[in-house]
Amino acid sequence: MSEIKYIGEHLWVGQLGHILILTSFVAALLSAVAYFFSVKNQDHPDAVSWAKIGRISFYTHGGTLFCLIGLIFYAMYHHMYEYSYVFDHVSEDLPLKYILSAFWEGQEGSFMLWMFWHSILGFILIKTTSKLEAPVLFTIAVAETILMTMILGIHIPWGEDAIRIGSNPTTLLRQLNDAPIFANADYLNLIKGRGMNPLLQNYWMTIHPPTLFLGFASTIVPFAFAFAGLWTNDHKEWLKKSFSWSLFSAGILGTGILMGSLWAYVALSFGGYWAWDPVENASLVPWITLVAGIHVHLISRNTGFATRSVYFFYLISFVLILYSTFLTRSGVLGDTSAHAFTEMGLEYQLIFLVVFFTLLGLGFLLYRYTAIRNPEKDEELSSREFWMFIGSLILLFSGILILSSTSLPVYNKLMTYFNPAFEGRVIKDVIGHYNKYQLWIAVFVAVLSSTAIFLRYGAVNWEIKKQAFVKRVVIQLVLSALLTWATTLWLSLYSWQYVLMCFTGVFSMVANIDYMVNAVKGNIKLAYSAISHFGFGMMMVGILASGLNQKFISSNPFVFRGMFTDEDLEKYVQLIKGKPLLSQGYLMTYESDTLIGRERKYNINFQKLNDSLEIISEMTLHPNAMYSNDFSKVAAFNPDTKHYWNKDIFTCIVGLPPALQSVEEAKKIEDSLKFVTYSPSHLTRKTRITKSIHTTRALV
Repeated sequence: MSEIKYIGEHLWVGQLGHILILTSFVAALLSAVAYFFSVKNQDHPDAVSWAKIGRISFYTHGGTLFCLIGLIFYAMYHHMYEYSYVFDHVSEDLPLKYILSAFWEGQEGSFMLWMFWHSILGFILIKTTSKLEAPVLFTIAVAETILMTMILGIHIPWGEDAIRIGSNPTTLLRQLNDAPIFANADYLNLIKGRGMNPLLQNYWMTIHPPTLFLGFASTIVPFAFAFAGLWTNDHKEWLKKSFSWSLFSAGILGTGILMGSLWAYVALSFGGYWAWDPVENASLVPWITLVAGIHVHLISRNTGFATRSVYFFYLISFVLILYSTFLTRSGVLGDTSAHAFTEMGLEYQLIFLVVFFTLLGLGFLLYRYTAIRNPEKDEELSSREFWMFIGSLILLFSGILILSSTSLPVYNKLMTYFNPAFEGRVIKDVIGHYNKYQLWIAVFVAVLSSTAIFLRYGAVNWEIKKQAFVKRVVIQLVLSALLTWATTLWLSLYSWQYVLMCFTGVFSMVANIDYMVNAVKGNIKLAYSAISHFGFGMMMVGILASGLNQKFISSNPFVFRGMFTDEDLEKYVQLIKGKPLLSQGYLMTYESDTLIGRERKYNINFQKLNDSLEIISEMTLHPNAMYSNDFSKVAAFNPDTKHYWNKDIFTCIVGLPPALQSVEEAKKIEDSLKFVTYSPSHLTRKTRITKSIHTTRALV
């Protein structure tokens, strides 16, 4: 096959890609080595020279990486299907706006996106870290070196098999496949790209992954500063430099998580704005520990306490990001998450990545532990730092609870390895399981954040202000109780746990408004924490409102009893084209549908009726069914939502007639038909013409 001269292949793309990958890898490795010797020789004149080599090498690494990304975009834009990565993620009918998204749809592209942000952050840190440049950039260069191995694509012979190091995105399709089609020199005219997963063809795919990966990448900066402090044994300088970076990282990562929840809210396949999916949990836990780290950082900066805790939280946050990478990319979550990547044979590299940085960070922390000194005096019970530290421990406990349950597939896989008969542990009621514990975490965090904000560091003037503090809290509690009672007129809080959660959420809002009005006094910086804590309380009430106020207006058990299961009777209706159906005060009409490309869009009209059956409002929503790239079946049903200030009406098609559901079902129907030939003499003016009825189900 190697002797065949293939027609139309652009081999220069792959050749240049290989050169760029190797150059970028070697440059990252050289940068790490140079920065290492710069730190080792920090009291020697050679340190400056080593730092210069490290700097130039890091710039080279970033520059070649950017060129590689541009080259792959070029191949995808021009539909060069001879390359496996292009073939797997692009097709002729893929809209131009999704070419960008298709790049980071795959494992290799997402690794490059991660390294892209590391490079950008590294360029900024080179200009801003001054004397901490060498240890900080050493950490980032090491991370880039290991991540580059994920796209090296080197196969090392090992007995009858080969050790695979990475997956090269510029590998030719025929190098990975020995299908007979590659015996044809003109095979490129016989193949079409598989295209992008229809589930991901959404505008959120364009903006959510870059934001989230910037959040992932940015967590290395607090880690790098913490490691720099441990390496240089200077436990003060790094605290000054890292705080703004920690705020940036938590803000960006939190924004990425919120974007994901918004995407899940408008996409039926992801289970709702927060369904405790393992991949969602894997990104949430590092954010929780990072937020806890920021709080203990404030303690350390203002009092000198908790420096060891700052180290721990910043180090563990990046390690948890790497662990989440292992979970989502190793294939271990393939059966439990709609978000996870499929297995690619990179498991051992991912494990090495996690273990290396765990030992590098936490190992060094244990080594320096006794050298990190705290003030000899213990925190006062009435001090702000004491309760902030307790709150940080509660956040850590929250992360441990979430992570232990999320890691059950890893536990099951390990146990099955040692005992093939092991059946594995599975959480059946996922949402109930997590909510049962995290509800209490939310309650404690809301109470602590709302009261500790009125305390002073070091318990300054506590004896003088104690009475005023108690009086203030009592007033806040009474006002919160009244507002909670008013909220129960709107929400059906049918258990005392929900009442407590609502009360503490309202209390958080009341207390932080009080703080902003009476304590800030024009200093806007003092309001930042109060605003964020107010938002947390509002989120608690919002979660209750959206979860407990859910109502299905697509329910008509009198019409569909016997057709649906008892559970479906409460959720679904079957609509017949052009035939209005009355359901829960709405007159629903399936008006029409249009097939454009692979999208079948429906027009569902809703008329809100009053008790006199008069129309008081009207709207038309447009849910759709998205067919797979080969048009063989429906790949996804996408909802449409009507937004009001106090509610959303959510509409989705959840079932189609079999002939429209898949090609296989249509073929079965076609094969079951019996055709009979009639001569013209058999036809009369009274011939019956049968009209097919197109039906669909709608979830509202």
